[in-house]
Amino acid sequence: MSEYQYYEFVAIDRPLTDDERAEVHSISPDARVTSTTFADDDTSGEFGGDPALMMERYYDAHVYVADWGAAQVMLRIPGKLLGIDAVEPYLLDERVEAWVAGEHLILDFRSEDEDADPIEAPDRLLPAMAGLRAELASGDLRPLYLAWLAAIGAWERDEDAFDEEMEDEQEPPVPPGMASLTPAQRALADFLRLDADLLATAATASPEPPSGRDDPLTAWLEGLPEQDKNALLLRAVRGDADRVRMEVLHRFREGTPLRADARQDVPRRTVAQLLDATAARRSG
Repeated sequence: MSEYQYYEFVAIDRPLTDDERAEVHSISPDARVTSTTFADDDTSGEFGGDPALMMERYYDAHVYVADWGAAQVMLRIPGKLLGIDAVEPYLLDERVEAWVAGEHLILDFRSEDEDADPIEAPDRLLPAMAGLRAELASGDLRPLYLAWLAAIGAWERDEDAFDEEMEDEQEPPVPPGMASLTPAQRALADFLRLDADLLATAATASPEPPSGRDDPLTAWLEGLPEQDKNALLLRAVRGDADRVRMEVLHRFREGTPLRADARQDVPRRTVAQLLDATAARRSG
């Protein structure tokens, strides 16, 4: 019986040139290739590409699924908007990885569960998670915490997933808003098979982000010079809205003395404490 694997890539910041399209098409002649997308349903095991290299050279987002339970999403983000130092606390042993490639940061989130139900409609996965890249680039680190949480959740399914020393490791900083995820973040949690009880347990240490007139972003935007606002609006109208959003939120977070994702007053739990509290939640 043949094994099914699905590969999809999308270019967001710029389309591929004709030469680049020819290069990626040579990787898999049966792939569906446009100036911004690459999709391949592989049942022969003959996919000839290296997803990491393809991300470094051509694409901004990638999703991979296989019928033996493997699931992977990769994101490429401008390094000036999200640096390696910000993501390092969330990295975890081949399940949450990151590296610098030129002017970009590549993020790699993985999950594997041989007993999981097959992932349906893989062609809908990237559109559902498309917002993650802009969220991360603007300083919202919830996707990173979700990926880390899904990784330690694998321990409940497989006792050999980590060494025993992992029990005493502390969780990374818990971003605000874990109890009110965006649609893209919910799609990521589902894709990485994040247990709902584990997420609910983790979210108890996460404050709600400010909103409305109490949101410091509102006051910051009101204080921008009119010329800057007009220039940003013009870029957004001309089709650069995603990049404008990332840059504006990045500027805001860089210029805010107390970053919302860097709270130090919440005690950080160990992996064992998180998993034990989750088990107690289920039984209670």
